[in-house]
Amino acid sequence: MRAGDPLGWRSCCSLSLRVSVGLFGLAVCTACAEDAASGWLNARDSGASGSLFETTAAIVAGSNQIVVADVGDFKVGQGVMVSKANIRFLPTQLWGAGERYRNMKSVEGSVEVRGYDGSAGSWTVTVLDIAPSPKPAFRWSDDLGRTWHPEQPVTHDWQPLGNGVEVRLNPRDWESGYVVALAARDALISRIEKIEGNVLTLRNSANRTVSDARVRHNDTFALQQAVDLALKQQRKLFVPNGHYRLAGGLRVNAPVAFTIEGDSAAGTVLDISDGDGACLTLAGGTEATIRNLSMVGFMGFAERDKAGELNLRGAAAVWGYALKSCNAVTIRNTQRVMIENCHASRMSAECFVAEGRSRGTARPGQAYSQAITYQRCSVTDSARNAFNDVSCGMENTAVLNCRIVDVGGCAWEGASRFARFSGNYVRNAGTVGIGNLGPANRDDTYPALGAGQTFVSGNVFEGGVCYGGCAVRTARGATQVIIRDNLFVNYGSSAVEVGGGSFANEYPSAHTTVAGNIFDMTAAGRASVPRAAITVGADDTIVSDNQIYVCGTNDAAVTGIRLREPALNVVVHDNLVRNCGQGIVSVASQSYVGEVLDGGASFVARPGSITLGQQPHLFRGWTLAWYRGGKLAGSVQVENFEPLASRFRLKQACDIKAGDLFEVRAPAANWNIHDNIIADCLKPVVLDSEGSETSVLKNNLIVCGKAGAKDAIRVRRGRFEQAGNRVEGETTAGQPAGCKE
Repeated sequence: MRAGDPLGWRSCCSLSLRVSVGLFGLAVCTACAEDAASGWLNARDSGASGSLFETTAAIVAGSNQIVVADVGDFKVGQGVMVSKANIRFLPTQLWGAGERYRNMKSVEGSVEVRGYDGSAGSWTVTVLDIAPSPKPAFRWSDDLGRTWHPEQPVTHDWQPLGNGVEVRLNPRDWESGYVVALAARDALISRIEKIEGNVLTLRNSANRTVSDARVRHNDTFALQQAVDLALKQQRKLFVPNGHYRLAGGLRVNAPVAFTIEGDSAAGTVLDISDGDGACLTLAGGTEATIRNLSMVGFMGFAERDKAGELNLRGAAAVWGYALKSCNAVTIRNTQRVMIENCHASRMSAECFVAEGRSRGTARPGQAYSQAITYQRCSVTDSARNAFNDVSCGMENTAVLNCRIVDVGGCAWEGASRFARFSGNYVRNAGTVGIGNLGPANRDDTYPALGAGQTFVSGNVFEGGVCYGGCAVRTARGATQVIIRDNLFVNYGSSAVEVGGGSFANEYPSAHTTVAGNIFDMTAAGRASVPRAAITVGADDTIVSDNQIYVCGTNDAAVTGIRLREPALNVVVHDNLVRNCGQGIVSVASQSYVGEVLDGGASFVARPGSITLGQQPHLFRGWTLAWYRGGKLAGSVQVENFEPLASRFRLKQACDIKAGDLFEVRAPAANWNIHDNIIADCLKPVVLDSEGSETSVLKNNLIVCGKAGAKDAIRVRRGRFEQAGNRVEGETTAGQPAGCKE
């Protein structure tokens, strides 16, 4: 019998069809003997119920006995969840002004909480937002920032919130600005020690009297016992069909050659909708395989706003999913992982996520993730990311032939190395985000080895509106990326962005090829919004052999290819762009002047669309131009750029002011736009950036007439060499060639 064969298990456990006579004349189940010999354990043998049965019960505070309406299939030793019976507060979380969600501060007795009455359900989170002020006051939300209750001053006394909760904010520097998160739960998590009639005696007592508690199975204890036994005995774990409720996640510590396999992905369900954390966490070890499981959480696509970054005044980058979290699988430093035919839904956090060390931070003998494969999996109806590598150190992650639908965060977000996102179907989901390398997830090997090396190939991205603004984006340090042979069907958002803006002290993206893709940018069945098939803002980029079009009448909101200065070394060739509002367009990125220093000889840059990055030599000798009131106010050469301070030092003092917009212009941009066909676009070619002596537009075929284009090539400003471009058909201005405004 094949290990894990559902018929074999049912033959053994219930039908008893295959029986032979043993040495001493005893009946021996052939299936059992084969499964034992093959090294498999059965989770049911550890007491896992897999049952959806539930009943109601009455319970008295201080008692460990509950009277149930129906004993059903409960058995002694099994785990249970009893709702409303155990009110408790989880540890308070606190962030200061400017703190990100991973950098919590110590509460140190400055926050007290009491009084939850259970009216908001089994798990409620209340967020207090205290803006910086000499007279501190807080607003509060009990729906993860969807709605906020009016401000009230901090009194250092007990102050009522909702659902019976009261908080006391003891003396602290509250005027500096803070965010406080208070969480309460009400379920009693326990085990059955005795059953007498309709009375269940539990291991733990209730702290609340209720007459209508829900009593359900809790298979966490039994499944964890089965996992631990399989690890200890180095055997594989089989989980028969069933619905396994989890009060908390299962942990797989230091697997050597561990496998957990469900009977079938459709019938074997791990349900963490009343728990928290990951259904399965892999921690360290050598090798693990997870197959044929479905995993269900508690927060769907419709609640994606509650899982995202909260709009707070007292702290930065606090995310709802970090306050109320569930996900399918978390991988921490396991060397080799295979996850196959596993399906997750309604997860509040990154559904399948890996994090941990890199080859640059692992000490001798320490494990780190070297190969992770997700094969034939799916993520649907979930609030945040589908697949995620959050550290620079993950290597060789592959997301293959998966389905991602109705996902409120990234379809894939990878700060890792040597990744592959291939053969997947994505609809109504977030960006394939490549890079996102901040100081917290970048190690010392980055300058030499890079990160974010990724293939995005052979995928289908269909329709909808992409959460995150585009289907595929390289940003913040992604390097060596190939985006090839993908289909974009009726795509209502921007499709590919190469080189999203990076912050100060971070590396820009570079070395990208976008080739062989087909972009159908038709806004089928929805209002058309401004969008671009391909946007390039990163150095060293090739865009070639792509088809970009709109079905039916042309769409003024669609841009085929947008090129952003100051990207260097950009080649755009052999693309077919048809029926768009703009065919190929160039624009200049701009950022804001912050504090002006040294009498106008230097200034601090404020964020904008210019990628600043961690390259002090980058802008040396470039021209910096600034604008005021929409008009050019002056230009000057750059002496140096200090990335840690985001500070430009100029060759000479000038009349630059805080709030001005500025551009940076390279002496040689090295752009070559050649041998493209741009047909039936309202504005076939628009050059609205500075260009350079090495910016070339040549040998392109531009077909006008049908779309009613005013000009074939419009040069609004800048230096672009034009040669060999062929224009067919007349423009509405009656000019077959371009004009310069």
